[in-house]
Amino acid sequence: MDMIAAYTQIIKSNIEYDALKLEMGYQGALVDEIVELLVETVSVKREHIRISGAHYPYQLVKGKLLKLDYTHIRYVMDCMQKNTTKVANIRAYLLTALYNAPNTIDSYYQAEVNHDMYGGGCANGNY
Repeated sequence: MDMIAAYTQIIKSNIEYDALKLEMGYQGALVDEIVELLVETVSVKREHIRISGAHYPYQLVKGKLLKLDYTHIRYVMDCMQKNTTKVANIRAYLLTALYNAPNTIDSYYQAEVNHDMYGGGCANGNY
């Protein structure tokens, strides 16, 4: 049990839990779900973890998840809020989003800026 408490404390510190909960208001329950999923995933040691249909080494996944910070969680929550497709396995979807967050956050926000500044880019005939 001490290991779970330690991981909970590390994750909450990394994501600035109190500030995030305060900012998210009515979505505070999602913050708690994310923390619980992260703690569960890093606490249960196994050989591999399945993410987006592929098996990744446990240590790799654990390392990436323990490096997530406030901005990564906000990004994942923003993406979840904008998602309009039906998600059959929300746990797997959320874990995949969290795992990929460090690799996709910059591109996502750049695409948002491009869309806002240039009205959708080349796809809409704007060059």
